[in-house]
Amino acid sequence: MVTIKANQCRKGQILVIDNDLWIVTDYEFRKPGKGSSFNQIKLKKHGTGQQKSMRLSSDETLERAHLDKRSCTFSYMEGDSYVFMDAENYEQYFLESDMVGDAMKFVRDNQQICLTFFESTAVAIDLPTVVVLKVTEAEMSAKGNTVNQDKKRAVCETGLEIKVPPFVDAGEYIKVSTETGEFMSRAKETDL
Repeated sequence: MVTIKANQCRKGQILVIDNDLWIVTDYEFRKPGKGSSFNQIKLKKHGTGQQKSMRLSSDETLERAHLDKRSCTFSYMEGDSYVFMDAENYEQYFLESDMVGDAMKFVRDNQQICLTFFESTAVAIDLPTVVVLKVTEAEMSAKGNTVNQDKKRAVCETGLEIKVPPFVDAGEYIKVSTETGEFMSRAKETDL
């Protein structure tokens, strides 16, 4: 059990409160004109999205979750679950679609991805900041329309819909930011 003081709490940390995982969404140290200073922490419960706020003094302690990261490969879908296989021991993990959210729009079949575990249970997907995807559909653009920098709609192999420049066609590989979901540049098949 790793404990931290309330003033060491930071946004993005995962805490264990009443045997549940809570993600710190906001942290603020406040020193009002009257009274003693305190730490205002906003939390979101992992899995349910329930939110709560805590007001703690600087010497109070919190339990930080011990998380383990493992390299896994996305194998296939089974019903509403995404199946990942551990790269070391070939064990399979089933992640529900409500848990992974929109992250799977950035994951190709057989792609290596990092999963985060808490007490041998997969709790999150760690996406790289940039992924390479193949464009399967792209709208036609007018020839010679280089003055107007309008972007066109394209669909990637994972089902992700994205706006791309007019020069990108179906069958090409592109780099996409997983943070913003936006086109970054062209890529090569070797970048996979």
